Amino acid sequence: MEREALIESARRVALEEGKAVAALAETFGDDFVRAAELMLTAKGRVIVSGMGKSGHIGTKIAAT
Repeated sequence: MEREALIESARRVALEEGKAVAALAETFGDDFVRAAELMLTAKGRVIVSGMGKSGHIGTKIAAT
């Protein structure tokens, strides 16, 4: 792949990912607040599980 084509491809991907993040931001509402409040006020431990990518994310959440 030529230099300019590679740069253009990276820019296009970054713009598309940015649109996806912006769309995700619009989905936060009362359900998000309830879930966050439950986790923040939980006594003891919160169990996070998943497989594949969601499992990796769960591991990162658990380590934070």
